[in-house]
Amino acid sequence: MSARCLPALTPPLALAACAPPIQTPDPLPPREIVTPQQWAQQCTDWDEWDKPAPPYRIHGSTYYVGTCGIATILVAGDGGHILIDSGTEAGADVVLDNVGKLGFRPNEIASLLHSHEHFDHTGGHALVKRASGAHVVASPQAAPVLRTGEDDPADPQHGLHDAMESVPVDVIVRDGETVRSETATLTAIATPGHTPGALSWAWQSCDEAGNCLSIVYADSLSPISRDGYRFGDHPEYLEGFRAGLEKLRAVDCDILLTPHPSASDMVTRAAAGSMVGGMSCVDYADAVEARLDRRLAEEAGD
Repeated sequence: MSARCLPALTPPLALAACAPPIQTPDPLPPREIVTPQQWAQQCTDWDEWDKPAPPYRIHGSTYYVGTCGIATILVAGDGGHILIDSGTEAGADVVLDNVGKLGFRPNEIASLLHSHEHFDHTGGHALVKRASGAHVVASPQAAPVLRTGEDDPADPQHGLHDAMESVPVDVIVRDGETVRSETATLTAIATPGHTPGALSWAWQSCDEAGNCLSIVYADSLSPISRDGYRFGDHPEYLEGFRAGLEKLRAVDCDILLTPHPSASDMVTRAAAGSMVGGMSCVDYADAVEARLDRRLAEEAGD
């Protein structure tokens, strides 16, 4: 059936009289969810970035839909899903396939968020945007990187990565602002350091029994750089780095997730059958700051 517009005297009336065509949603895929233990059986510590992995429920409406080596997190909602990170360009195909395996429609991803703006975590954004029409949400510092595909000159790793496919950014989110669905409110935490525009995310996820847990997806935050870069030569950047770590220490954190699963022992916890416990946000922040302090000591000794 084709939709037809009624004749009208002025363009505004013409637009009002023309209803959009009726669309039939894609059928829901069959549900193929696995247990965390089954995921851990197929993945190892520091696994390959694009190695396919099955999706599993973390808690409530929060699911792991990434590859073995790169995390991608889905927060499902009846009116649209939230996806954090897309993985590499090749890994994004795995992510979309995993969303379908959970019994959700990939084209109902409404918001696409990021941890940090490197190709291994946002290289698949353009593909996910085309597949879903999701609003791309970015920090002010990460937005130019996503829009151009080029690293920020202020990035400690600037010049080390190939360009990503560019993607339009629809929404800018700043520290403390939120992205919401019916099932969760995700709060952005500015945690620059690994990159200038890095974000961590915190939310509560509740299961069918009403058991709610605080989940934090904490950015990588490792003080890695190109040759010749010295964190000590950038005091303002270093101040922001440490401030982000303080924010992580202060947030409620029943379940810690990270863009590289092994950075927070996710494989070990999944193998034990529960993502609750293990490394805390305080433990994670302390470990990162210890690495940063060692790096600064090495720079001072050069």
